[in-house]
Amino acid sequence: MTSEVVIDVRDKEISIALLEDKKLVEYQNEPRQASFSVGNIYAAKVKKLMPGLNACFVDVGYERDAFLHYLDLGSQFNSYTKYLKQVGSDRKRLYPFSKAQKLPDLKKDGSVQQVLTVGQEVLVQIIKEPISTKGPRLTGELSFAGRFIVLIPFGDKVSVSSKIKSGEERARLKQLIYSIKPKNCGVIVRTVAEGKRVAELDTEMNVLTKRWEDAILKTQKQQKRPQLVFEETGRAIAMLRDLFNPSFENIYVNNEEAYNEVKHYLTLIAPEKADIVKHYTGKVPIFDNFNVTKQIKSSFGKTINYKHGAYLIIEHTEALHVVDVNSGNRTRSENGQEANALDVNLGAADELARQLRLRDMGGIIVVDFIDMNLAEDRQMLYERMCKNMQKDRARHNILPLSKFGLMQITRQRVRPAMDVNVEETCPTCNGTGKIRSSILFTDQLERKIDSLVNKIGITKFYLHIHPYVAAYINKGFISLRRKWQLKYGFGVHIIPSQKLAFLQYEFYDMKGEFIDMKEEIETK
Repeated sequence: MTSEVVIDVRDKEISIALLEDKKLVEYQNEPRQASFSVGNIYAAKVKKLMPGLNACFVDVGYERDAFLHYLDLGSQFNSYTKYLKQVGSDRKRLYPFSKAQKLPDLKKDGSVQQVLTVGQEVLVQIIKEPISTKGPRLTGELSFAGRFIVLIPFGDKVSVSSKIKSGEERARLKQLIYSIKPKNCGVIVRTVAEGKRVAELDTEMNVLTKRWEDAILKTQKQQKRPQLVFEETGRAIAMLRDLFNPSFENIYVNNEEAYNEVKHYLTLIAPEKADIVKHYTGKVPIFDNFNVTKQIKSSFGKTINYKHGAYLIIEHTEALHVVDVNSGNRTRSENGQEANALDVNLGAADELARQLRLRDMGGIIVVDFIDMNLAEDRQMLYERMCKNMQKDRARHNILPLSKFGLMQITRQRVRPAMDVNVEETCPTCNGTGKIRSSILFTDQLERKIDSLVNKIGITKFYLHIHPYVAAYINKGFISLRRKWQLKYGFGVHIIPSQKLAFLQYEFYDMKGEFIDMKEEIETK
């Protein structure tokens, strides 16, 4: 299996697609200014205590206060609190972390009223992004994740991933980490650290220690609360940190700044693979070039088609996700209904595992498979689903089929499920159902070009239009595009874009910045 990452950086948002054997399996999209990402650390103040829930609400600057439960404060919360006071007491000289005192662990059966007061300053880290009507979820046990290790300030032990089976290797890694870890810190050794040399682990340990020191320094220097003291690495870097493996063949980025950032990161973690990062400079949109746009439009929405006419229907409610498996109009198997049901269900298990990763669906998922009479067929389906989900990084649990033919899956939810609206509202009528004559659309485009060249003075630009319209404009020996170039100059470039609706268009200058040429009647 080969893997490729395609990163599309635009003015207002960044999109990342992970392809396995050219098939889209993970997709993330977010505004470039997005905050409240998992892993961010804030110096904040307690807003309200909730004794009945044994929790409190903390103001981290989000429209809804963040939730912090007593059990999420962490065993070393008292140590953090004392050190925070020591740091805040002297604004000129930073109190060394190596001299910080570790206090006794927080009682597990205590209450939030005994530990916190309204207005108290706390260091907290986001563990779950705002979802629906809920604010972020917080923890008081801070951690700094790297590729090989996770650094935990005030931790007291070194843990090695249970996926590393060799007792000899586990002992070696523990001994190495104990020899290089800073005082007052615990460490979790990740699976990919298996077989790594001490120099690589020490380099990452120094990087993570520096992040913790910088966070404390920000807390000391600035008194404004809430304040972001540590920001998790960019989405592209965070995804690479968790996903990167030797099977990656290419990482394509269409933005020079992001390209340099990704290349620098890869040079640090895997110098021998730095050359797989490539700066995409083609005129066709990067997602169109790698067939990502088409896969996005066919993989999201309520109905998902898969092999031989079968399809899934995916519904999202407040409490859970519901998936219905349908055989559709596929040809019946010669071996009878039981064989046909098994074939449809196995295909559904393959597609559903991909959909869970692609949409990042979390919480409870209930799947209504087609009924099967044979116990061995039901067991085969359960084993197939478990095998497919092995590639999923999110924690999950799968139950065998119930007597009603339902499979129940729970999957870790740390951010809202990815929901891409694949339905297109007519850009000309804005949903009213009446449009101008479509044959006049090219005349409208020419008026825009004339205005852009002769009134605004922009002579070189890209016009993005639907591929069908682009084919019409480019057809013939003396095409419409050629006529426009002869009339308005050869700076007129026509780019087919699959993300646009049929009569939609977008203008971009030579730097790739959007030019708004909509008329008032078009924006009503």
